[in-house]
Amino acid sequence: MARVFAAADVGSNTVHLLVAAVDGARASRLRNESEWLSLGEIVSREGRVPPAEEARLISVLKSYRATATSLKAEGLYVFATEAMRVASNHDQVIERVRREAGVTIELITPRREAELSRLGTTIDTPVLDPTGLIEVGGGSAQVARCEDESITDEASLPLGTGRLIAAHGLTQPSTSDQVARLTEAVRREALRAADFARVECVVASGGVARGLWRALHPDGDKTLTREELEYAFWAAQRLPIDVICARFGVKAKRAATLLPGATVFLELLSVLGQDTMRLSEFGVREGAVLEMARGRLEAVCRA
Repeated sequence: MARVFAAADVGSNTVHLLVAAVDGARASRLRNESEWLSLGEIVSREGRVPPAEEARLISVLKSYRATATSLKAEGLYVFATEAMRVASNHDQVIERVRREAGVTIELITPRREAELSRLGTTIDTPVLDPTGLIEVGGGSAQVARCEDESITDEASLPLGTGRLIAAHGLTQPSTSDQVARLTEAVRREALRAADFARVECVVASGGVARGLWRALHPDGDKTLTREELEYAFWAAQRLPIDVICARFGVKAKRAATLLPGATVFLELLSVLGQDTMRLSEFGVREGAVLEMARGRLEAVCRA
């Protein structure tokens, strides 16, 4: 019989809630909600989470806890990734959330983030070991080589889309200098994965990958090619946000991630020696609820 669990991810682009019914290795979504806070871009500029974003985060997490309770989740696990990891005031933010929202946030490591992402992607992606896993968010990119349910190589790269937008002052349309600086910076960081052992395929997860997939594949085909990513890279740098939204059928916040996102995936595909990647609709939150159902992860607060 399926059991209901909830996980919320305080990510670098969005704060995202998943409530799922877990039955064995399957997780069926009962509720999937997100709020765009752009913490990765904000923290990259300011070095901290400002009071206004703290207040928004508290409000969102209060709502998420209520949703988890209404759907009778056995527990709610809330975790934070790169933007919160690097924010100078993350201890104060986490304590304020605990005090005012009654929610405990666990600050997970990049490796743990990769482990949960890997587990989540197995729901809809055939395992072809060894697999290269790429998960790009607003603050960082997690890259891992996975084999026999283990991570053999892993790197956390400062290549989140919000961080790149802030660091290089990306505008839409972008200037040739902006694009050149962006490409060089991404290429330099991507080389940190050059020592990974060979992989047979690449699986991409996370909101940035899903944004590119929806933009490039309204037909639902989950295989993205290098040529398609190159088209997104070429088009996104030349167009204003409203035209990107109309052409690719994405919202404005997501439209701004297409250029840096395509750049990161193109460079990492080159480093991993692959020309295609398989998109998974699941990832770190699904991995978390699967771990909760297996008794390997304890909810940090009861829903």
